[in-house]
Amino acid sequence: MRCRKLIIVFALLSICLCIFVFLPLQKVFTFTETRAEHPNVHYIPISAEQKFQIRYTHSIHKSDVWESYQTVQGNRIQMLEMEYEDLAIGMPGYAEENQTLIQRDGKYVLQFDKNKIIDDFTIYIGDLDLDLVLIYEDVEYDLKKDLGRGKSYLFKIRRLSLYEQWKGVKMK
Repeated sequence: MRCRKLIIVFALLSICLCIFVFLPLQKVFTFTETRAEHPNVHYIPISAEQKFQIRYTHSIHKSDVWESYQTVQGNRIQMLEMEYEDLAIGMPGYAEENQTLIQRDGKYVLQFDKNKIIDDFTIYIGDLDLDLVLIYEDVEYDLKKDLGRGKSYLFKIRRLSLYEQWKGVKMK
């Protein structure tokens, strides 16, 4: 009788442990290498703050471009605006449908309609010595240091289990 109780308790503890380890609970920003057979998942834990930015130095203009985003509807991404100094090569000089282009403090700001919501996007980590950082909760994550240069990554918001976090690479 006592052996049976121990087996039941052990089984219940095992089930609870499996649920704790394999249930995806932690919301994170993920970077998953594209074009790789067994890609690593690099991740940044997300807390209550919904807004984040990507800042990069434009390879031709050598000026900073700021892209502002926020998380919406669970694991989706809304692009809020893009701020830049130069209109020439590679930067929008006019607003398209559902966009507004304004000037603010001597810079151009391209604002996006609130309905512009996406699930993910691909980011290329160039091999030039120019800035590329993700800013979240006033912390700058150097993507060129943490991710492989010359590679593409699928950026997505998702939930990871404790097991997936152990397998992945937490960015600092």
